[in-house]
Amino acid sequence: MQYYLHNFLTSQPDLNLHNMDVQDELLDITRFWLERGVDGFRLDTINFYFHDKQLRDNPALLPEERNDKTAPAVNPYNWQNHLYSKNQPENLEFLKRFRAVLDEFPGSTAVGEVGEAQRGMEIQAAYTSDGDKVHMTYGFDFLANQPLSGTHVAQVLNDYEDGIGDGWACWAFSNHDVVRHPSRWHMDEAGLRLAAALLLSLRGSVCLYQGEELGLPEAYVAFEDLQDPYGIRFWPKFKGRDGCRTPMVWNRDNHNGGFTEGKPWLPVAMEHVNRAVSVQDDDADSTLGFYRAMIAFRAKHPAFAKGTLTVHSATPETLVITRAHDGETLVCAFNFGGEETSVELPDGDWTRAADAPFDTTEQGQTVTLAPHGAYFGVLNG
Repeated sequence: MQYYLHNFLTSQPDLNLHNMDVQDELLDITRFWLERGVDGFRLDTINFYFHDKQLRDNPALLPEERNDKTAPAVNPYNWQNHLYSKNQPENLEFLKRFRAVLDEFPGSTAVGEVGEAQRGMEIQAAYTSDGDKVHMTYGFDFLANQPLSGTHVAQVLNDYEDGIGDGWACWAFSNHDVVRHPSRWHMDEAGLRLAAALLLSLRGSVCLYQGEELGLPEAYVAFEDLQDPYGIRFWPKFKGRDGCRTPMVWNRDNHNGGFTEGKPWLPVAMEHVNRAVSVQDDDADSTLGFYRAMIAFRAKHPAFAKGTLTVHSATPETLVITRAHDGETLVCAFNFGGEETSVELPDGDWTRAADAPFDTTEQGQTVTLAPHGAYFGVLNG
């Protein structure tokens, strides 16, 4: 009898990257696409490429150490401490070979998904250090079910600042593997805008998931329409990932939301149609209009792209951070609560950033934030 290793579906056998011929073939494929002009690669589960060469068994993970950051709670995957099935040291050397190929094509880049519930930040730091592996990685700190709060965000950011070294993160609140964050965190319109403002204020690169800029909630997909084997296997305790993968809605009045004239892989969500691009495109006050304004605000201030990040204060309801670069310092204050609240700004002479898509103003060192409101200020002098 023969066996093979698969970390995911039985139809997805793992390649044996301990074999250098396999590595060479993968790098040849990488070069094939770069020669045809692709800008780079998004690497799925980047920390899974190597298994333990001795094929040792993973030990059990204590129940109190388990979480559902990277796999749903119903999946027995969470019951193991994955010491031997991923995160192997040989992966670092392969990523250096991969990066060397990318560096033959100036301007190309790579982002890796780190699927790791216990040692995520450690892996992110290792895989982006020294400028000789991938350019950036993202983990699941803000893709999990735990809602945004000042203390939670501060903890993640402080852990990042303490551990990332010269590495680089890529942040996201939604993607193809998780329930869209408006539904996952039960957000209203003000909450959506606060989340976007926070995401676009972080140190690192940002990924916006398709339809996030429209404020799309998780779509309902009937069991008979499911395509995700994960959802089919664990239904109804886990309904799979198809609810975040339905087609983009471009036009409210067109067949299939303007996505295709044919039959899409998944049905267009009727609850999405009234948030189509055609509905919001010319409305500066729409969710799409807000995202455009916040992206333009981020792009105008180099401190967001290149600056340091310091957490100044955090409570469950509030967070105050600063971003600083090359003589520019910005303060960013967020209210995650549903009630008006006041926060104290760091020492300094602050003036509201006129180009920020929030109209909150300061009174001396104090700012009063509306429910799910934010303030952005510029340090004078």
